[in-house]
Amino acid sequence: MKIGIIGSGGVAQTLGSGFLAHGHEVKLGSRDASKLSEWLAAASEKASVGTFEDAAAFGDVVSIIVLGEAALTAIDLAGKDNFSGKTVIDVTNSLDFSSGVPPKFSATVGNSLGEQIQRELPKANVVKAFNTIGAAVMVDPKFGDDTATQFIAGNDEVAKAEATGLIKEFGWDVEDLGDIEQAFFLETLASLWINYGFKNNTWTHAFKFLKR
Repeated sequence: MKIGIIGSGGVAQTLGSGFLAHGHEVKLGSRDASKLSEWLAAASEKASVGTFEDAAAFGDVVSIIVLGEAALTAIDLAGKDNFSGKTVIDVTNSLDFSSGVPPKFSATVGNSLGEQIQRELPKANVVKAFNTIGAAVMVDPKFGDDTATQFIAGNDEVAKAEATGLIKEFGWDVEDLGDIEQAFFLETLASLWINYGFKNNTWTHAFKFLKR
């Protein structure tokens, strides 16, 4: 599968490398593709880099991995038509770093970033995923004998099944929380994960969903 990633930071590079390891073709998009030279040199022949527009056009599935405040601008730069008919994995979070760290949670009910992105891309199928954990465990969800839980949300069942297939390649347990309105609660969960990280100076934690 061809996977386009809108973003070039550590999370984008980690997820891109993870997809490559499972045989997918990956194109990372950046405003400055030159800063991905080291990642590209270390990656397989199925890796490439380009602009946001290049990555969005390339992917059968497109993932958005930028700072939350930049998400809608990144979509505009990528060209909304390049997302049409595709599964879009939204890895963004509503965070305000203006007062330092830990960041403040800035989403409101009915206006999470996941919902905003779906409204911006009405012809795409947005799936909120990978936003409640960090790069250190993103492609390695095993904790001894336990497996961490990856939560997803989105309106389209086919898109969620496609995203679930990709997530399970890394070994995650996947829980579907419902439609895209549930992205608000996933973004609050991400804020909890981040606050714990800053309090304890650790970034290798993850959530486990238990059921009887």
